[in-house]
Amino acid sequence: MKAVRFHEHGGADKLRYEDAPDPQPGPGEVVVAVKACALNYLDLWVRRGLPGIRFSFPHISGADIAGVVAAAGAGVTEPKPGQKTLVYPAVSCMQCEFCYQGRDNFCRRYSVLGYFTDGGYAEYVKVPAVNALPYPERLDFTPAAALPLVFLTAWHMLVERCRIQPGEDVLVLGAGSGVGSAAIQIAKLFRCRVITTVGSDAKIDRAQKLGADHVLDHSRQNIAAEVRKLTDRRGVDIVFEHVGASTWDSSLACLAHHGRLVTCGATTGYDARVDLRYLFARQLTLLGSYMGSKAELLEVCKHVARGELEPVVSSVLPLAQAARAQEMMERREHFGKIVLAV
Repeated sequence: MKAVRFHEHGGADKLRYEDAPDPQPGPGEVVVAVKACALNYLDLWVRRGLPGIRFSFPHISGADIAGVVAAAGAGVTEPKPGQKTLVYPAVSCMQCEFCYQGRDNFCRRYSVLGYFTDGGYAEYVKVPAVNALPYPERLDFTPAAALPLVFLTAWHMLVERCRIQPGEDVLVLGAGSGVGSAAIQIAKLFRCRVITTVGSDAKIDRAQKLGADHVLDHSRQNIAAEVRKLTDRRGVDIVFEHVGASTWDSSLACLAHHGRLVTCGATTGYDARVDLRYLFARQLTLLGSYMGSKAELLEVCKHVARGELEPVVSSVLPLAQAARAQEMMERREHFGKIVLAV
């Protein structure tokens, strides 16, 4: 098969479009013929290398996969070869107490496809059969691939962690990111007022079309001051944070009394600090969040089937141009997801 692999850490120039061995399904596994695979920032971090983490080479990235089951290993009765599938983007041990409870994202061995395992930057990928979920028939392969990781992450952050309520004020950082574009839609699904941020005028209209009530440009506006104006100095009930150190202080300043800040990432750095006096005096809640369960993704797919949530695709490139796609992501030239067509 053809795949995009890297044999050492470094820049996007390390990605090679080359021949690779066809994966063979073991017991309980299926091989999926990849039709589309969406990019995530995780792909960049793994390619560059992460402190203290060793990856095997050559490596194939890619967690967000839509395709067709090509082969099934021993003991697999469902799905059958020929069926379209949306791949759940993570793996867990399926044997611990959390996996038994259906809370697989709490598993100590939980990981994302394309991290320690080979992912979807390839014509074929091998995954556990339980990861081959029913396909959202309303969608073509390209928007389907743009769905799993970001909508699952945003749903878990807002619904499971924050317990979002109708009528709340929600600040979503980074409307142009995949997870930001998903969060705006989920918050509007719950009939909340959404304030969001972008980095350029070109992205304001797209954020508004997603349903954002107010769009702020972080490149020229003071976000905390603007949020205070929009909320009559009250602040927001929820801050949806995934940017990291560069926005952390501002995010905390945007919270109302009893507000909740939920975070799933640290794109701009992880060294964020909190004045504990501010935390307890305002009775704030800080929540960490990581991915979500299969059940949550299936719940998201119900709303997608009803047309209530829509994956946002920024651009589509052929698999052979994965290096260019990653460079576009590094330059933040996208609004929504960049997808590789296989």
